[in-house]
Amino acid sequence: MKFFKPFAFLAVAAAALVVFTAATPYSEKPAQKATVNPANVQKATLAWEKAAVDGNITNKELKTIATELKGSKLTLKEKIGLKLFGKKIANKMEAAAPQPGEKSQLVALLLCGFLGCLGIHRFYLGYTWQGVVQLLTLGGCGIWALIDFIRIITGSLQPKNGPYDVTL
Repeated sequence: MKFFKPFAFLAVAAAALVVFTAATPYSEKPAQKATVNPANVQKATLAWEKAAVDGNITNKELKTIATELKGSKLTLKEKIGLKLFGKKIANKMEAAAPQPGEKSQLVALLLCGFLGCLGIHRFYLGYTWQGVVQLLTLGGCGIWALIDFIRIITGSLQPKNGPYDVTL
């Protein structure tokens, strides 16, 4: 009997969590389709560019942009989503513009050809974790390094932050 109470409490808490977070509509009204107003898109784009001048976007600026884009007040879920993913959104904005003069396809090809089993080319291209895994597995016993060599030649393996500055 001692063990039954904690398990019963956990079962009730799990059931309550499922019931309260279920994505069921509260009314029988059909869902309205979201319409995007071109004027709102233009306002949001201008606000985005204005906020991106210094390279940093605050949560308040993101809320303003999202509100202008939506055309109405944000829901609680949308506000929480912006709060949680605001940094990722700002990082995507910074990474969206490729910086030229950073990576060469020839250097990546040479690194892959001579040191491919060590994953040095992955470090060079900005894929640190994949480089570590290749280093520990010796490039997947050479198979992963061979695939990367072919992908670099064809141009399908690009640097993490944008295209190559110098191509073959």
